Amino acid sequence: MRFIDARTISEILTYPTLIDALERAHRRPRIEVQDVMMLMDEDHYFTRHAVDAGRFLGSKLITSFPGNRQAGGLPTVQAICVLFDGTNGAPLAVLDGTEITYWRTSADSALASRLLSREDAGTLLVVGAGAMSRWLVRAHRAVRPSLARVLVWNRNPDNARTFCAELQQARIAAEWAEDLDAATAQADIITCCTASRTPLIRGALLRPGTHLDLVGGHSEDMREADDEAARRARIFVDRMEVALRGMGDILGPISSNAIRRDGVLGDFHDLIGSRIPGRLSDQDITFFKNAGGGHLDLIACEAVYSRVVQDEAGRAGR
Repeated sequence: MRFIDARTISEILTYPTLIDALERAHRRPRIEVQDVMMLMDEDHYFTRHAVDAGRFLGSKLITSFPGNRQAGGLPTVQAICVLFDGTNGAPLAVLDGTEITYWRTSADSALASRLLSREDAGTLLVVGAGAMSRWLVRAHRAVRPSLARVLVWNRNPDNARTFCAELQQARIAAEWAEDLDAATAQADIITCCTASRTPLIRGALLRPGTHLDLVGGHSEDMREADDEAARRARIFVDRMEVALRGMGDILGPISSNAIRRDGVLGDFHDLIGSRIPGRLSDQDITFFKNAGGGHLDLIACEAVYSRVVQDEAGRAGR
């Protein structure tokens, strides 16, 4: 059994590789998923299980300790992934789950952008300046190289300016957005990764053709966009049952009657299988909820493990 660390994962994965793997996986039958959560006051320990029958099985073990943010040194969320052979149950690898999380979450949003955003999108607005936001910029630009301008908004302006400086050092045209409403009205793609419990994106300000990518809100009481954003948009999610189980940006507009349940048009299986069309015109506003799920971790782990095995076979054959 192999241990695959974060450095190895980062050397192996690229966005084209992982995004293509996600798309191929959604052309196959649905991967079975199940989550188990244990609460310890504000701290969480939970597991995400996934079964791709006859191929691979996997579990992700995750801790969430919000106090780490103040204490410094350790991330709030840390994880490991365990991969098993789906034909005989043999354990194959343990992988750095924190690194897998960054890759698969951002690639999830990038796949949605490839399917739903306009090909000529020029301005990306990033709402939030945490670690995941760095990955989201890379992922969106990987599928939309037309994104020549990045606007960054954060509740703490200093964090937004620091993020902008990092992007500028990487030769990306980045600007601090002091006014979120004004930035919303300028953006072609908006990606949000926050822990907000009140909507930040005002749907009335979205201009025709905008693609909205909501990543951060992962519970029923968290919201990144208001009801009007849902009302005006064609809404899709990555996995229907995960998004409908406890995501405020989906459940909130349904409970307020801003949209009906069938206003959530479909998920990746529907989009990739051509059962439901995504963007109908350049004027459509598209809304994607990145809800996550253990199937995404399993797909990413398979992509990494398969490459490791391939590389080892190549070295042995020399």
